[in-house]
Amino acid sequence: MVTSCYSGTAADCPYSSPVLLLESALIGMDRRGVQRIHADSGLSPLSFCEQVIAPALTVIGEKWDRGELSLSHVYMSGRLCEEFMEEVLGGRLESAQERRPVALAVLEDYHLLGKRLVGFVLKGAGIPYLDYGTVGVQELVRRTQRDGVGVLLISALMLPSALKVREVRDALDRLGMECRIVVGGAPFRLDPALHREVGADVSCDTASQVLPALAQLWEGES
Repeated sequence: MVTSCYSGTAADCPYSSPVLLLESALIGMDRRGVQRIHADSGLSPLSFCEQVIAPALTVIGEKWDRGELSLSHVYMSGRLCEEFMEEVLGGRLESAQERRPVALAVLEDYHLLGKRLVGFVLKGAGIPYLDYGTVGVQELVRRTQRDGVGVLLISALMLPSALKVREVRDALDRLGMECRIVVGGAPFRLDPALHREVGADVSCDTASQVLPALAQLWEGES
């Protein structure tokens, strides 16, 4: 059984970074530990998400890939972070400027870490979004049209999934939808030109890059 070693303040563990402390608290399902680590960090919720939560979840995901942690650890760590972000953000999402909806999806893939991190960043910035989960091309296009989505954020871990963004782009164009597409994931990091080949407007290497990407797209609409 994996337990948390975090039970005090940062001063009790002077040689441990907030990322390592949070990783331990998440693996041990220590909700109060997560709250204390945030309080001790002195960071805003968004900064804490970008600088501590994102790297901690990445480490946990890598350990799962190596067989050092179970899938339940990955799932519960993500759930704890979601609960924490909802708690500290309160009702901030309602105050976001009204725009055409933003939607977030994983395209034909079941590795949800990237999408989850982007969701944290959006919540931290007060940007409401539609969470489509894992979907195929046809379902993604159907939901995008139904909801009148203005910006579609797509995460793809594997190259075959990344290439299917082209099908999404072509289908939306045939429907006459003016929807901007932002992509992220390993295939797009490895090939900086890939997002243009599949018809995406912007590619983001990290979750935190989504915010300036959205600002850029929205500025172009105004």
